[in-house]
Amino acid sequence: MGRRFRPITALLAALTLVGLLAPAVAARPAWSTQPASAAQAVFRAPRTAVLPGERMRYAKLRLALGDRELRSAVRQLTLRADRWLGQGPWTVVDKPRPAPGGDVHDYLSQAPYWWPSRTPTGDNPWGCPYVQRDGERNPEVDTGTDRQDLEKVFDSSYDLALAWYYTGERQYARKAADVLRTWFLSPATRMNPGLDHAQFIPCKYDGRAIGIIDFSQSYTSVLDAVALLETGAPEWTRADREAMGEWNGHFLGWLRDSDFGQQEAAAANNHGTFYDMLVAGLAYATGDRELARRTVREAAAKRVDAQIAADGSQPLELARTRSWHYSTFDLVAYTRLAAIGENVGADLWAHRGPQGQSLFAAVRYLLPAATGRQAWPHPELEFQRFAASDVVHAAADAGDGAARRALPLLEVPPGGDLWALRPAAEQLDSIAG
Repeated sequence: MGRRFRPITALLAALTLVGLLAPAVAARPAWSTQPASAAQAVFRAPRTAVLPGERMRYAKLRLALGDRELRSAVRQLTLRADRWLGQGPWTVVDKPRPAPGGDVHDYLSQAPYWWPSRTPTGDNPWGCPYVQRDGERNPEVDTGTDRQDLEKVFDSSYDLALAWYYTGERQYARKAADVLRTWFLSPATRMNPGLDHAQFIPCKYDGRAIGIIDFSQSYTSVLDAVALLETGAPEWTRADREAMGEWNGHFLGWLRDSDFGQQEAAAANNHGTFYDMLVAGLAYATGDRELARRTVREAAAKRVDAQIAADGSQPLELARTRSWHYSTFDLVAYTRLAAIGENVGADLWAHRGPQGQSLFAAVRYLLPAATGRQAWPHPELEFQRFAASDVVHAAADAGDGAARRALPLLEVPPGGDLWALRPAAEQLDSIAG
């Protein structure tokens, strides 16, 4: 089992392209502004951690031959990318006050579901003590810390790198490189590779292990953005590549060795799944294929068997006030982890637990609500049907018939369905943590 990209049409297209690729490139199609030699150089599969590189290469070849459906998807993608061209770059050093340790290069975020219990005063400026209100996001978390800027770094670099890969427009690669260098590499603005002050709670904790979710939920998109740029973007240099590899190596070491990292590794819910996905992705990106393979294989019993029930439900996620969100959110991590596994010979889709637990079962549990056939029968403060669309796509690609039949009934996410261009699950609704 497992997701495989091997349709018969791909083989036929490959044979056809022997004769058609040269004239298609020579004609420099409208979606590319690169010279013919440069365009030909980037017709190769990116060494992405989550995105299926060979499938993306095939999509790019189809674009060169004028595929109308993909051209339409590229227009949607470039609309997203264009919005980033006039924004950023962002940096951890420009927040109003540094993290509790005093180093402006340390990342800082605030726990999203914790609220002041008293009116702030001169003697109690934060309104302490803080109390938890699960699922209700405190607007304070979006001001005064790095969380919002971090999300913009992740989203922009991903959209821009994808837009460059498919269009060849150098403005997208230039902007993506600037965003990545500013946040991760430039000495004056770079972030330290650790998360000691993520999701702090005023007057209570200077940082928490669960703050790792700020990175683990989306950082594999940055790894893939870098891999896309490395297929030939002149704006991303060898020095950038080496420096980014060094940053990732230090960050992976922190994740595995720090107390916070070890606590998050032991988490039983979506935090643990996302931690494994981040470790596996970083291990693959930094060349440690064995660690990546071991992390995916161990997740079968450690995560799937422990977190998914026989009927496909995820009890720890159903206990939340945002049960639909967290059920889809956890499956984003699972499906991306399974995609990393395919690169290293570990098939997480094929796993069946002792009571029949599986990723397929977990996706099928969502299908009645995802297709609009039935209401979601669990607590949910803000139901967004489209939140499940990507994970259903992932299961369909992996071979599940029920998921394939559900595809025409899915709700299209805001901004359009870009699965054909980036066939890996994204978190499609906004709340997380």
